[in-house]
Amino acid sequence: MNDLTDLARRLCSLPPSCGPVRLVAVDGHAGSGKSTFAGRLAAALGGAPVLRLDDLATHEELFAWTDRLRAQVLDPLARGASARYAPYDWTARCFGPPRTLDPAPVMLIEGVGAGRAAVRPFLAGLLWMEGDREASWEQGRRRDGPGLAKFWDGWVLAEHRHFADDPSYPFADAVVRRMPTGYMWLEGPHPTAVTSRIVTDSEA
Repeated sequence: MNDLTDLARRLCSLPPSCGPVRLVAVDGHAGSGKSTFAGRLAAALGGAPVLRLDDLATHEELFAWTDRLRAQVLDPLARGASARYAPYDWTARCFGPPRTLDPAPVMLIEGVGAGRAAVRPFLAGLLWMEGDREASWEQGRRRDGPGLAKFWDGWVLAEHRHFADDPSYPFADAVVRRMPTGYMWLEGPHPTAVTSRIVTDSEA
């Protein structure tokens, strides 16, 4: 189960969901390993583009980025056009120069809330990174160091509220479990998940 090429092949077999794009979300708690997994999956997909929600969120709008995502990314891709968005600079606390995302056969959207209700109609698949939220948050705190301790205090409260109001896990098509040498993917709780497309019976 550690070879992501098989998962990549299955994702490529899904029907397009956002114009010509198969948009696949990688969601989970902060610190659960989403960014690393998305990068490795993108490589297995032959260099698929990855939209990181850290580029759309801001200090003042940790989760209030859905309108920006819809206008700058989802709606253009749904029309078959290129997306154009300005990534947020977390150090300068302002938006930077615009970036372009051209339509691709598979595109990943990665970050906390990637599988939220406002995004799900545009998704071909939703992957949830398995991990206890407290352990994930603690890992994130260790990763970022004591200088961001105050930010993490606020983030934990905001993430808790977000998932309480708008959970992603119940709609996941597959759950990704980190292994010592790679990943295993298991059938998700989504009642309409197509197990023959993303997860086979032998892997669940």
